[in-house]
Amino acid sequence: MNDAPEVERELPSEALAALARACRVSVEYYAIDGTLVQCSAAAIRAALAAMGVDAGSDVACERSLEALEDLEWSRLVPPVVVVTAGDALELPVHVDDGDEVDVTLRLESGETREMEQLDRWVPPREVAGTMRGRATFLVPADLPLGWHVVEAVSGGRRGRGHIVIAPAQVEIDPAIRAARPWGLTVQLYSLRSERSWGVGDLADLADLCALGKARAEAEFVLVNPLHATEPVAPITNSPYLPTSKRFLSPLYIRVEDIPEVAYLPSQQRALLAWEAEKPQRLNESDELLDRNAVWRLKSAALEEVFKAPRSAGRDALFEQFCLREGAALEDFATWCAISEAHRGLPWPDEFDSPTSAAVAAWRDEHADRVLYYAWLQWIADEQLERVQAAATRAGMSIGVMVDLAVGVHPEGADAWSSQRVLAQGISLGVPPDYYNAMGQDWSIPPWQPRALEAAAYLPFRDMVRAAARHAGALRIDHVLGMFRQWWVPAGHPPLDGAYVYLDHEALIGIIALEAQRAGTIVIGEDLGTVEPWVRDYLHSRGILGTSIVWFERHDDGAPRLPEDYRADTLAAVTTHDLPPTPAYLAGEHVTLRAELGMLGEGGIEAAQAEAERERQAYIDVMLERGWILGDYNEEDLVAGLHRWVLDSPSLLTGVAITDAVGDRRAQNMPGTDTEYPNWCVPITDGNGEPVLLDDLFEHPRVRRLFRAIKAARS
Repeated sequence: MNDAPEVERELPSEALAALARACRVSVEYYAIDGTLVQCSAAAIRAALAAMGVDAGSDVACERSLEALEDLEWSRLVPPVVVVTAGDALELPVHVDDGDEVDVTLRLESGETREMEQLDRWVPPREVAGTMRGRATFLVPADLPLGWHVVEAVSGGRRGRGHIVIAPAQVEIDPAIRAARPWGLTVQLYSLRSERSWGVGDLADLADLCALGKARAEAEFVLVNPLHATEPVAPITNSPYLPTSKRFLSPLYIRVEDIPEVAYLPSQQRALLAWEAEKPQRLNESDELLDRNAVWRLKSAALEEVFKAPRSAGRDALFEQFCLREGAALEDFATWCAISEAHRGLPWPDEFDSPTSAAVAAWRDEHADRVLYYAWLQWIADEQLERVQAAATRAGMSIGVMVDLAVGVHPEGADAWSSQRVLAQGISLGVPPDYYNAMGQDWSIPPWQPRALEAAAYLPFRDMVRAAARHAGALRIDHVLGMFRQWWVPAGHPPLDGAYVYLDHEALIGIIALEAQRAGTIVIGEDLGTVEPWVRDYLHSRGILGTSIVWFERHDDGAPRLPEDYRADTLAAVTTHDLPPTPAYLAGEHVTLRAELGMLGEGGIEAAQAEAERERQAYIDVMLERGWILGDYNEEDLVAGLHRWVLDSPSLLTGVAITDAVGDRRAQNMPGTDTEYPNWCVPITDGNGEPVLLDDLFEHPRVRRLFRAIKAARS
């Protein structure tokens, strides 16, 4: 590993270390090169403080540890228990010692069951001067999947918790397993059509699904996260740093597809068509995408459509949507309206919490704006629902594969509305590795595991449920974050952090339950340094992994042969964090990294030599197996590499549209911010000419690659 700068580390005392372990905070960890690294006392204290645990001194640590042990006994019932279907469970119920208790289980169906008390004697414990006893009740093994409620009443107190029954595995249709389908991968904003408003939208996605199935026999389309962005400029370009993961970006709405547009007066419809011409003129340009300019025009048009009267039936549907989304939608829409009103200026202090009286008063005073932002979510949700319906009608076995980002913007809607279950003063990141000796700070607030458990994981459930609702498959970015997270305290360099371990069985169980109910396949992005048991566990729960050709190599750098790939994965040649394959084969990623000052020791010559060795190793295998001939060209290599993944046992295979058209510009350069136009590059072919969706499947290069894929599969 590159030598990382030394950080002055006060090592944790025994009391601090004991408290940290009780809260599942690491006191040490193994670096990527296998060395054991001690976490600093300061980083550990900061992580504990973000969990609401006082670790300011050894005495405080001892008090906090005792309070943690008391907490379980002070509750009548646990806030949540996640159980695998078919497993029985003994549920602890805590009462004043000697008191009677009545425990009732209410299923999602409304059925009520009395719970059997077991003969288990546990010594009582003194908590805050009161002796508390434990009664043990049986959670039967025959409960159906779902979110059930357990209630306990004792001595005038009432306790309530959730018992979540999750499937052992996410089921995958046997027909899909037999077919081992392939599909397209795309950054939706980058693929435009003649009717797009300057960026690809949900109508384009529906057309891509229909065309992909009809023209190429593709069974799914994997898109970037469609999460909500800021309501006013400046809009964050990265789809992986949204303002909310629960809601959608209205930037992807196709204005003309809103039913009320048909009933606008002819003069307004003409004006809307005229407004659409401005961004549509940009569709055939290779210039960088400008989300701010697009949103200014699109939002003005949406404002006019919002004012149009809706039929009684449409109003009823909008009302149902608002009721279904509940307080979360109200909070999100309120945040959008307040952000719009302040346009980048600081908010009043009394607006810091969504539950404050000042926010409630402001919401009442600006009800029309709050309703507008709720309406935008309804329209976006309707259009995404139509995308999956269009994919299904076209015959796709999977359809839309949505991407769930790691986290949210630290100043966004979710960070505001969900602050009680997010760790304050902490950012997610990664410790030092071969690529960054300083580690990384992603500026993303993590879930606060103790608070999330106290909230019965409902915010997490609702986020997953929303993501899976209109999808045939769900990709979870950095799925390792369900197991442990590298917490970087505010003011600390990224290498001075600590790992915080989450209850992965609960989180993965909830993902499995919500995916099963939605009929959604789940793929975990498990690239990077992963402990083998983590992949084994995900496999045991029916969650697919991820294989990328350039990352599938042995310790000596030799490429892993396709027959040695894991079977339950989504395999692809490339990913959005790498240049398209034609550019990668040409070594253009080395040149670009050199221009950006991102090369390590050895400089460009060493990096180019290594890239050439890597390229030749793949070519040698492809020549040996007859996937390319001796007079190969760039297109042959791209087709051969796709034959590589198609020849693997991987359940799913993704083909990037950028590879199909011969694009050479990367969508994202990890480790850069303003140095590279991340997430702003439209799709062009090998000559730099924009490729529109309308012409995509007639492009000669695309047709040749898809013919090669069809031949390989047959």
